[in-house]
Amino acid sequence: MEIVILFGIFFILLLIGVPIGTAIGFASVFAIWQFDIGVTMISRNYSSGIAKFPLVAIPFFILAGTLMSKAKLAQKISDLATIIVGRAAGGLAIAGVLTCMFWGAVSGSGPATTAAVGLTMIPAMIKQNYDKNFSAATIAAASGLAIVIPPSIAFIIYGNVTDVSVGALFLGGIIPGIIVGIFLIIAAYFISKKRGYRGIRERGTAKEIWHAFKDSFWALLAPVIILGGIYAGIATPTEAAVFAVFYSIFVGLFVYRTLDLKGLYQTLVDSVITSSVVMFVVTFATQFSIAAAVLGVIDTIAETIIQIARSPIVILLLADFAILIAGMFLDAISIIYVFMPIFMPILVYYKIDPLFFGVIFVIALAIGQITPPVAVNLYVAANLVKSTLDKISSEIWLYLVAAIVALIILTFIPQISLIIPVSSGLYIP
Repeated sequence: MEIVILFGIFFILLLIGVPIGTAIGFASVFAIWQFDIGVTMISRNYSSGIAKFPLVAIPFFILAGTLMSKAKLAQKISDLATIIVGRAAGGLAIAGVLTCMFWGAVSGSGPATTAAVGLTMIPAMIKQNYDKNFSAATIAAASGLAIVIPPSIAFIIYGNVTDVSVGALFLGGIIPGIIVGIFLIIAAYFISKKRGYRGIRERGTAKEIWHAFKDSFWALLAPVIILGGIYAGIATPTEAAVFAVFYSIFVGLFVYRTLDLKGLYQTLVDSVITSSVVMFVVTFATQFSIAAAVLGVIDTIAETIIQIARSPIVILLLADFAILIAGMFLDAISIIYVFMPIFMPILVYYKIDPLFFGVIFVIALAIGQITPPVAVNLYVAANLVKSTLDKISSEIWLYLVAAIVALIILTFIPQISLIIPVSSGLYIP
């Protein structure tokens, strides 16, 4: 009965169009009231859900990413990628994927990366006669890497829920993120070759590439400083996020001079709105997890899964499938808070490394950002090209297949996700 009421109300509210944060919050509060498990604790749970130091990194990374976008750092990176790729088949599409991969090392948010890179790359692709829906789908698909390649808001949330080191998760996402990016580049190449899409110009000379590199140096330096500070033990992810904000302001105001005081104010406003939405979902998702745990829902579901699946690999494939399906309807943060309390006892039972699981979990979440009907990256991209979700979705399927193939490979080879964290000494399995 508890499972039916808690999850039933949640999914009914989703089906009638209630926002995810509100739906998950109402379902949890109603269940707490209905089964009398501590109504007086709701307000305390609400505040404790976000009153955690690691979560402070989220609004600062959002602000840093927005500042760098307003300062047009993405333009510098895309110029460098375009001149390196040249007129190869799918040159601009490949440059778009590469730019998104780099921007993922700055932003940490899929929709934010879609907006930042899309504003630069999509018009350039359309100008070169790329189909606008294909252009938008390419950037939307590659922008999912922003939550895999560190820093990543999804990894911060996952680490908060599971107590796995956020720094180790960041390290674990580097190679898998690059591998998924390579698969997306392959998909972009074959589609572009078939349609005759090429780059915007001939590949630059060594002198031209060097000039583009110097022009983009401060943009390229951003992730080096941010992630280098974390891995060198100089700063925590939260402290690195704060530093990223000041670095972004400095570069935007004084180096590239693409940011003024008016733009800075608007950036602060936009970041506050985005952060509020994220933290609203976080706190109600926490409430949902607490209600599910107290009612015994989590234990019941976990025990059922253990009885059905008889081996770790079956569990991993089942988890991949479940997250991919959930990604069609829920946002990444809600999925982490709803699913991870269920999966944690299963990981312990089958002795599955939680860091490795976190990496493939987040890759599946990234795929969910481009899987209709709830595909946040596609919605952002559709808005950029004034198109519809249906038209862009028709161009996304080969990218989905490529990303899923990469996910399956990474699921079967956990060493890929663990090699850097373990060899760095930051993580002991």
